[in-house]
Amino acid sequence: MKTIYSFLFLLVCFSIQVNAQRYTQKPPEKTRILFLLDASGSMLGKWENGQLKINAARELLSDLVDSLKTNKNLELALRVYGHQYHRRFQNCTDSKLEVKFSAQNHEKIKFKLKNLVPQGTTPIAYSLEQAANDFPTDQNVRNVIIIITDGVESCDGDPCKVSLALQKKEIFLKPFVIGLGLNETYNANFSCLGKFYDTTDIPSFKGALDDALKQTLEKTTVSVELIDHKNKATVTDLNISFTNAITNQDVYDFVHYRDRYGSPDSVIIDPVRDYSLSVFSVPPVRLDQVIIKGGTHNVIRVKVPQGTLSFQMNRVSEYGREIPVIVRPKGKSTILNKQLFKNSYQYLAGNYDLEIFTFPKTIIKGYEVSAGKNNLIKLAQPGVVNFSLGSKGFGSLYQVINGKSEWVYNFPYDTDKWTSAIQPGDYKLVYRADYAKGSKFTKILRFTVVSGSTQTINVNQ
Repeated sequence: MKTIYSFLFLLVCFSIQVNAQRYTQKPPEKTRILFLLDASGSMLGKWENGQLKINAARELLSDLVDSLKTNKNLELALRVYGHQYHRRFQNCTDSKLEVKFSAQNHEKIKFKLKNLVPQGTTPIAYSLEQAANDFPTDQNVRNVIIIITDGVESCDGDPCKVSLALQKKEIFLKPFVIGLGLNETYNANFSCLGKFYDTTDIPSFKGALDDALKQTLEKTTVSVELIDHKNKATVTDLNISFTNAITNQDVYDFVHYRDRYGSPDSVIIDPVRDYSLSVFSVPPVRLDQVIIKGGTHNVIRVKVPQGTLSFQMNRVSEYGREIPVIVRPKGKSTILNKQLFKNSYQYLAGNYDLEIFTFPKTIIKGYEVSAGKNNLIKLAQPGVVNFSLGSKGFGSLYQVINGKSEWVYNFPYDTDKWTSAIQPGDYKLVYRADYAKGSKFTKILRFTVVSGSTQTINVNQ
């Protein structure tokens, strides 16, 4: 039975390890694109060369759908609004998924486009809410919406609020919004909803469709250049995170790498999301808005000028223990890092408060770490003090600085001897033996610790 349990335990551990190794950081291969088309009455308006907006949309969208037939990793669907009821009814639920997601449904989409009759109103927010149900549930597929419209919301909905909520739930990625015959004044209405294209004619409309498809389907790569104090990309080996700016969830995590020629490597990334970028130097550097252009290689430059902080003390071994160092931003209580005295560590150039756990602690305020150099802090060698208390009792050690006593340590009650390395300086010992029945029997001894010295403090002499 023990053998069986041992085998099962190893099997579980092996399974966990295998599952962990399967995780890859790249966009899913399969994509679903929902075309959300405005067929409200205003789409019967004339556009370039007297052509109706709806006819331009039919023609270009049909051509686009035709061109995507050979893409086996892509599924399309069509939702239309404003086409079932005349605008005099002001029907704010006039939205319908006309063609569902499926393989090889391109002819169905083209047929539906051909037979659309614009007539109604513009319920964009309601259509987005309904679109959340159009995508089949699948964690390994990218869900994208391309909205084609010639007007703003005409019902009481808030398209930007709906879009943001659904992006936070990761129902779909940031939508593309193609405006027909609008102008830059509408940018505020649509940029909060998704990536907005202001198209003024048929060529710019086609260009917007092509760009949305390029952003969505073509391979996109990114290199991050970490820039030193000389404005050169020499920094490497730091952790980097791309965070979804909408959900605030980490999407990609990498440990930066430079090849033998000094060039950073490239990683594949999904350009449809909005990102923030964090470089985990100490302290971290964050870029709140990272612009990724789809279908091409992007280079992001981040300034991380660093200097090394290290410490030195003769005969540090006298402490008989590791000496921690706490590093904080100047004037703040936040702990940036805990490093050991014996180790070196890199920090961004700047000013820091240091708490060094010598005995007593050494406090350094506003120490400047300069970029590109080893910032070495040398501390004085401690002295060794043997305390002979004579009996159990109650006592404290104080450091005397400019005549003011600062508490350092309370002696254990059950000890009569104690030895410690102590930093150079003036001190006093305040002690009362347990058998001494009265405060008046308190003894005070003053002494000075000199670097490299050894001395005995005897309470009874």
